[in-house]
Amino acid sequence: MDPEVTLRPIDLADLDDFYVWASDDRVNTWLHWDTFTSKEDFLNYMKSDMLPRPWMRAICYCGRPVGAISVAPYKGEDRCRGRLGYVLAWQYWGKGIVTKSVKSMLGTVFRDFEDLERVEALVDVENVGSQRVLEKSGFTKDGVLRRYWVHKGKVRDMILYSFISTDPLV
Repeated sequence: MDPEVTLRPIDLADLDDFYVWASDDRVNTWLHWDTFTSKEDFLNYMKSDMLPRPWMRAICYCGRPVGAISVAPYKGEDRCRGRLGYVLAWQYWGKGIVTKSVKSMLGTVFRDFEDLERVEALVDVENVGSQRVLEKSGFTKDGVLRRYWVHKGKVRDMILYSFISTDPLV
């Protein structure tokens, strides 16, 4: 991985840096939450949703946390699958930072979860930047899920991408 791009476990000390992107409408366009308008609300979200995740990392650029990446393994009969999510402050878009982070994650997550065989990501059909990240990271486009998700009041088509544990790392 690029020495300027590193991943590390998140911490409450990341609140100020994370709030930069959590409170930015440009970043939150494709995320499942509405833009945060209160640092206290985002702190509560970090405590209740982000910190408990078994695989959640800060994306750091030159040592500074500028985003986050997570893999959420499913449970029970679906435990062979995990859902990938990521977010990056808009000032760092277009630099290959998320692509490098996804590739780094793929190098470790299958070892971290012994039952994991597949990492999947759902991307809005209009979120071309995120589609490119996944394609450059070696993910396969499995198909379009029509009228699959209600996002901020609108029913959206989503593209399902996957990376299997036996796929070659790129």
